[in-house]
Amino acid sequence: MHEDGYIGRIEWAMAGRPLPGQDVSGDRCLVLDTGAGAVLFAVLDGLGHGAAAAAAVDRATRVLAGNRAEPLDALMLLCHRAMSDTRGAAVTLVLFGAEETQWLSVGNVESHLLTAGPTGPQISASVLQSGGIVGYRLPSILQPQTVPVRPGDLLLMSTDGVEAEPGQGVDLAKSTAEIVQELLNRHAKDSDDALVLAARMRGASNGTAQREVS
Repeated sequence: MHEDGYIGRIEWAMAGRPLPGQDVSGDRCLVLDTGAGAVLFAVLDGLGHGAAAAAAVDRATRVLAGNRAEPLDALMLLCHRAMSDTRGAAVTLVLFGAEETQWLSVGNVESHLLTAGPTGPQISASVLQSGGIVGYRLPSILQPQTVPVRPGDLLLMSTDGVEAEPGQGVDLAKSTAEIVQELLNRHAKDSDDALVLAARMRGASNGTAQREVS
């Protein structure tokens, strides 16, 4: 599965696939315009794989779509309550704006900001992953981080079905659609669902869009 688009000046794309031999993936992402100059990106990895994992993350995506203007810690708590009778999921939420990004992570969905360096892409910030399973056990404190964003920086999010060093194989000159597809093709594990999402703030408006990815 592959989706891409623009929301204002933000170019984004995702690529994913289920565990080989399965029809349904428990890895999911959501892309939502908050209406406040920022985009909410959510990547969720249902525990395990298959229909039960997909059912868990479907609960959370519906809650997120209906409450997109809420703070990240409140959204994480809403996801936790929605998945309380499911197997749960790892969840990373990112509010991506022109000058700063806020993010919050429970479980092992990775998120990094990449910036151009003299020898290639460099990591300027990485999300702090808190232990727990959304829907089963949350950390005692949910504290979003805020990090600065410069034009051209790339937000890169991935589930643990993608096995690559952060920034490995990324060409910042390419479109987000090309970046996520190449990372998925090269680094997706054969033993799990896999999903990669990338987003970048462009320098000029390129129209508006809003799309939920499933």
